Amino acid sequence: MTFQRLQQVLTGTHPNHNQNIQRYDQLEMSQIPDMDSGEKRLNELGYKQELRREMTLFKTLAISFSTMTLFTGITPLFGSSLQYAGPASLVWGWVVVSFFTWFVGFAMAEICSSFPTTGSLYFWAAHLAGPKWGPFASWCCAWLETIGLIAGIGTQAYAGSQTLQSIILLCTGTNKDGGYLAPKWLFLCMYIGLTIIWAFLNTFALEVIAFIDIISIWWQVIGGSIIVIMLPLVALTTQSASYVFTHFETAPELTGISSKPYAVVLSFLVSQYSLYGYDAAAHLTEETKGADKNGPIAILTSIGIISVFGWAYILALMFSIQDFSYLYDPSNETAGTFVPAQILYDAFYGRYHSGTGAIILLFIIWGSFFFGGLSITTSAARVVYALSRDKGIPFSSIWRKVHPKHKVPSNAVWLCAAICSLLGLPILKVNVVFTAITSICTIGWVGGYAVPIFARMVMAEKNFKPGPFYLGKASRPICLVAFLWICYTCSVFLLPTYYPITWNTFNYAPVALGVGLGLIMIWWMLDARNWFKGPVRNIDGPNGKV
Repeated sequence: MTFQRLQQVLTGTHPNHNQNIQRYDQLEMSQIPDMDSGEKRLNELGYKQELRREMTLFKTLAISFSTMTLFTGITPLFGSSLQYAGPASLVWGWVVVSFFTWFVGFAMAEICSSFPTTGSLYFWAAHLAGPKWGPFASWCCAWLETIGLIAGIGTQAYAGSQTLQSIILLCTGTNKDGGYLAPKWLFLCMYIGLTIIWAFLNTFALEVIAFIDIISIWWQVIGGSIIVIMLPLVALTTQSASYVFTHFETAPELTGISSKPYAVVLSFLVSQYSLYGYDAAAHLTEETKGADKNGPIAILTSIGIISVFGWAYILALMFSIQDFSYLYDPSNETAGTFVPAQILYDAFYGRYHSGTGAIILLFIIWGSFFFGGLSITTSAARVVYALSRDKGIPFSSIWRKVHPKHKVPSNAVWLCAAICSLLGLPILKVNVVFTAITSICTIGWVGGYAVPIFARMVMAEKNFKPGPFYLGKASRPICLVAFLWICYTCSVFLLPTYYPITWNTFNYAPVALGVGLGLIMIWWMLDARNWFKGPVRNIDGPNGKV
């Protein structure tokens, strides 16, 4: 080598300098031992690996399954949905909703396989919508998802408190024998207490959470099997198959709704509320091994398990009804507050003259709410962390901090817990809090699904880089059905659920969402559109260096 060529190499002016550097970067990447396929894709998308990637497919499936849960969707809305149109509408409604849910699941699994990032939905929206519309799509999706997930924590805390209220009432003598029905202030304390416990575990015990979620999936599978099998066997009498599968009746004197189509639409709400949450697997992709493959598997497996077990749970409750009208009687043993609890009590007391069995099964159901709330808190914190990392939330520098020891977004966890606690404060004065929180949760959560699915449907196929799970030519029709179904679901949760409309029966979700989303859109138009660009890369070079 001449002195002149040596000088060119050392100063970077040699004509092959850039090629040499590129070869060195490729060699450096090839020497990284067994880099996870999900981490490789993450680096390609512009993000470095910050969170601990230790979750297996089974652990991710457990968290996703726990977020959907067997009991937490069906149990709290079972009584009202049954009241609207009778058993047949509720039973077949689950089948119809499950069918359309598969379209949403397939569409999301394909996108998850291509974009295995913690930001999931809002990250997907930004990249699928393209550079022109990406920031706005990302903004809308991020806030819908954030609102839905935080409200989702509230639904689990409320339903868990409601179940605990019934357990306390039955343990202390039932409503007829002087049992203790927790007043509103104590109900609120239980609600906030559950929220704090979930935040504490998510801050200091990530490994424990992974273990708890493994317990959760077996808790729900084994516990669900026990309830599904035992309840009809214990009940002294069971309803006929014709009653469960074909009987239709409205209750206009109780609901104020005389229109049969409208009653059927409302009876589907329990199924629409129950069959979502499978995106939890996507939120954990940066912590899951082989996330580009295992994320889609977890999404679809969760839908399959819940579809089957959920229907079986509904059938078990339906066949075990002893007296339909007595379920809603305010003078019954559970004070008419919780229909599934009364069904359980009637079955066990009728045969054994004791409500102990009902209390045990209610504890199994309460455990499901506990596990579900814990998992949703995990998902909500990851979304807030991801949005803060991209500077999409006020004071982002605070919420995106990762705990130095436990490697979890601890500040984001406690922000979610604080907002969830505030959502529960109206419990002290308003009787329809759960209806409103459920509607806000469903519209925000499921509405967030619509943005990336719509973007995937209208984008040019040549611009989509598929992952291992790819739908091919079926992608567009599947996305179309999924998008239309999501729009329908969001619409029905804005409807009044009781007539006449008074302050006690008013579904204030449209007002709450209108104000909240309106402020977010005003913020976008006046300020955020000037600086929010969607997901921000934190890797500058092709070799993954910051």
